[in-house]
Amino acid sequence: MNSVLGHHHISMMTKDAEENNRFYNEILGLRRLKVTVNQDDPSMYHIFFGDKRGTPGTELTFFEMPQIGQTHRGTNAITRIGLLVKDEAALDYWQARFDQYKVEYSSIRPYAGKKSLPFVDPDGLNLMLQVAEKVDDDYQSWEDSSVPTDFQIISMGTVELTAKRLDKLERTLTDLFDYEKVGGGDNQRLYRPKNGAYEGEILTVYKDGPREKPGRGSVHHLAINVQNDDDLEYWHDLVTKRGFRSTGGIDRHFFKSMYFRESNGIMFEIATLEGPGMTDDQASNKLGERLDLPPFLEGDRKQIEENLVKLSFIE
Repeated sequence: MNSVLGHHHISMMTKDAEENNRFYNEILGLRRLKVTVNQDDPSMYHIFFGDKRGTPGTELTFFEMPQIGQTHRGTNAITRIGLLVKDEAALDYWQARFDQYKVEYSSIRPYAGKKSLPFVDPDGLNLMLQVAEKVDDDYQSWEDSSVPTDFQIISMGTVELTAKRLDKLERTLTDLFDYEKVGGGDNQRLYRPKNGAYEGEILTVYKDGPREKPGRGSVHHLAINVQNDDDLEYWHDLVTKRGFRSTGGIDRHFFKSMYFRESNGIMFEIATLEGPGMTDDQASNKLGERLDLPPFLEGDRKQIEENLVKLSFIE
């Protein structure tokens, strides 16, 4: 009851939705699950990618911001996203695929205790393919992916948080969220939810200096799982008692959630597993092929569509 169950999704900023879709859907082979809008600013696309059915923990989401500038890297930010693959043979496959598509990558190396392949997306977002300890039973491969089933990305892996004050970040993870430290030392520390969710790992890295100035390829927030609305109310109360400012519960239609920033300014979203999810409202073979709006925005569809630039991959 009330436990954090691992990663739910992670949300980034992209300059070009067409280029973003080509990379994540066509090159990485992830399913485009949903083309919708930022509910707080419907003039902005919000695009979701993941496994076949959008299982929480597999979802990478992007806000398109055509006028956005470059990210100025620094501290107090989410700085790298791990993506799990089945085995070491998958890393060999991806090196060859990255050569084919001219994707920038580095040599295979250990990262958070896993054999890993670093690479970057067209916006400069730092990513890392990691060999999974096991394949989650909830994961569903996508048969229409451009990537063979054995080599497909399974889910999110280790998410890297860089901060000046690691002790404060550690207290948020361990005292508030009940994660346990499973590795690392003074300047790098690895955590997992106590339920043992390997796909919910967080690596904290110490870095002094100026705060990161967000831009294209920066991470807006990390969302973590709780079960239902009652859990969300519990976490709102707990976060508030700890002195953080919570948004309170927000109905995103696909799930419900709340947001807050921890002491270093890194934003967390706490999102529910229970809810309609990403695949409830259309035929499974039509996911991500049209502009999907939550019911509370449907009445504004005409105006919203007029304010958006038409994308080639939606009807």
